[in-house]
Amino acid sequence: MHDFGLPILATLALWWGSTGIIFYVDSLPRNTFRYTMIAATALVGLALWGLVATSDHLTASSAYGAFSYGLICWGWQILSFYMGYITGPQRQPCPPELRGLGRFIEGVRTSLYHELFALIGAVVLLALTHNQPNQLGFWTYATLWWMHESAKLNVFFGVPNLGEEMIPEHLRYLATYMTRRPMNMFFPISVTISTVITVWLAWAATAATTAFEATGYTMLGTLMALAVAEHWFLVAPLNANALWGQMGRRQDDFSGLIEGEMIALENFAERDESWIAPLPQICEARHLAQLLELVAAGAFGEVDEVKGAMRTRAHWIAFEINGSRARMTPFTPRRPQEPRIVAIGRHLDRDRLLAAIENCAA
Repeated sequence: MHDFGLPILATLALWWGSTGIIFYVDSLPRNTFRYTMIAATALVGLALWGLVATSDHLTASSAYGAFSYGLICWGWQILSFYMGYITGPQRQPCPPELRGLGRFIEGVRTSLYHELFALIGAVVLLALTHNQPNQLGFWTYATLWWMHESAKLNVFFGVPNLGEEMIPEHLRYLATYMTRRPMNMFFPISVTISTVITVWLAWAATAATTAFEATGYTMLGTLMALAVAEHWFLVAPLNANALWGQMGRRQDDFSGLIEGEMIALENFAERDESWIAPLPQICEARHLAQLLELVAAGAFGEVDEVKGAMRTRAHWIAFEINGSRARMTPFTPRRPQEPRIVAIGRHLDRDRLLAAIENCAA
């Protein structure tokens, strides 16, 4: 009788720990990214050497080793993406008017180079273990790749929990390619595929005749079970990102800064030439962007400063006008709040501005 407990615990620990480390190092100041990537690349070199060294070994320890090496190789891919080194040619927010295929193409372009590097990585791992009995490292990498791609497609097509608060500030534009909705047609397909694979791997682990097979199938099955759980977290009323605590603390700081500035401006906006107004519960981003350009150009009076928060169908957006410059940035509120706008200026045409704001409703 094989021991399945240790492979399950090892998989959970490696998955949770590696994800937490990536969140943590990506939350550090950007001037540390270069050194992190150098260290990660050196670690991948060691992992590739270990993968080759264990490719003809069929023991339980070689299964643990190959799984870890595949995990390290995939971790490098994710790290290079979230640190902004290997992303894609599109690094701007999604144009509000884009819909359908055009929006999908632009979404692909945000991570095109990353996808190509992920494919190259899979080919390298497969080539290094070609015709060898131990290919667990490649299958670990492939499983993590599937988890990543399936989750990306689901947040693009639409789910309730986007997890945008974990996106690094330098990649905040990615949130504009996400969609918040109760469900999408791809979700049940992706969950079903992952569930079927998980069940098959569990059966293979129980039917294994060697310790290597039992360990390998158990670790892959646990990884696929995590994929199923992650998919359900996308639609369940739970915050799965709390599993990593404060490891991604920079995003909380970013959201807190925006909300803190708004509160400070509201406290200042008690003079006669200041104005606070609610926004529609759901706004169209492109309509608000056009309105902000008009406000910045002085179409509604002399404006010194404008700040606010709006909710679109996909996410929250913080916006501001400072001087003649308007800016919109996706963000995640730290506390419950209502969509609103705060304006500081002189001779504001409040009636026209209010009517224009009401026209921003989705």
